[in-house]
Amino acid sequence: MYIRKNNKITFVEAINESIHLEMIRNKKLITFGLGINDPKRIFGSTKGLVEKFGHQRVFDVPTSENALTGIGLGLSLGGNPVLMTHQRADFFLLAFDQLINSISKWNYMFDGNSGIVNITIRLIVGRGWGQGPTHSQNLQSIFSHFPGLRVVIPTTPYDVKGLLSSSLRDPNPVIFLEHRWLYNSEGYVPKKNYLVNLEKSKVLRNGKDITVISTSYMTPELKNIYKKLEDKHIDFEHIDLISCKPLDKKTIINSVKKTGRIIVLDTGFESNSISSEIISLVNEFCFKNLKHKPVRVNVPDIPEPTSYGLTKFYYNDSNDILEKISSIFLKKTNKLKKNFLTHHDVPGSWFKGPF
Repeated sequence: MYIRKNNKITFVEAINESIHLEMIRNKKLITFGLGINDPKRIFGSTKGLVEKFGHQRVFDVPTSENALTGIGLGLSLGGNPVLMTHQRADFFLLAFDQLINSISKWNYMFDGNSGIVNITIRLIVGRGWGQGPTHSQNLQSIFSHFPGLRVVIPTTPYDVKGLLSSSLRDPNPVIFLEHRWLYNSEGYVPKKNYLVNLEKSKVLRNGKDITVISTSYMTPELKNIYKKLEDKHIDFEHIDLISCKPLDKKTIINSVKKTGRIIVLDTGFESNSISSEIISLVNEFCFKNLKHKPVRVNVPDIPEPTSYGLTKFYYNDSNDILEKISSIFLKKTNKLKKNFLTHHDVPGSWFKGPF
């Protein structure tokens, strides 16, 4: 486990701390995954685990996603809570037979009479270094389609620690989505273990003019333009979604009824997306309250490009969000100045590679 100097730690350190604390708390908890014990320890998220808890509870595995997910299911049914880690959500699609036909349905089919599926599956998403169409997809909408799964997508160090601890204690299977660009972000995190509600979104800023709902890396992109929006006298309400399944419908509906406007910032593809579901919800329950048509920001319905020249125009950033929100209020906008010391396909100079 990382040695703390104060209460401000990184996103990846918070993940590591949660795993350590939960493995101490629950002696039956097992964690495994491809690369879990390699030198980089999955961005450092599994640092120190095998040294502290041993190879019987922490172990590396071969590349066989479907089989290993089945092993995880069997372990959990035998009474061992399981934390699986996959370095890329894209490759976990190979395990959909186990996930959709067994894991998501087991608790419903047998009502606890044949074991409880207490399994949390860490899936890393996000781009960087030209990873392209098969290595950088944001697939939260796919997982959210299936009953029986919880799908969470934390964005702050505080929330990722509490949400992971909550997931590891939950009797339901949890898809735990981590954007690799968030790993070096810092924030206040208590040393003690604590839980964060798996079903509740967070209102990060109260406002009356427009509801802005963000997912994953879109949350810090929006925070980058707080001052710009405030200078334009746009009193926005910011909701960090956190839970894609189940949706915190009450928080969304109450906010839109108050503001009358909504924009959804989603890292996934546009069609059949989380943003689509939220806008459908708003049209169903808040239609009479709307002062402007719902707006969303997604990546386009084409596979992610690999080339440096194309990625520049594919992904959305703070400037795109600023322009979209400003247009709702018919306000002109001045774009943020870019940091040309690092190129656009990495989050900062700390990012040394996709693993």
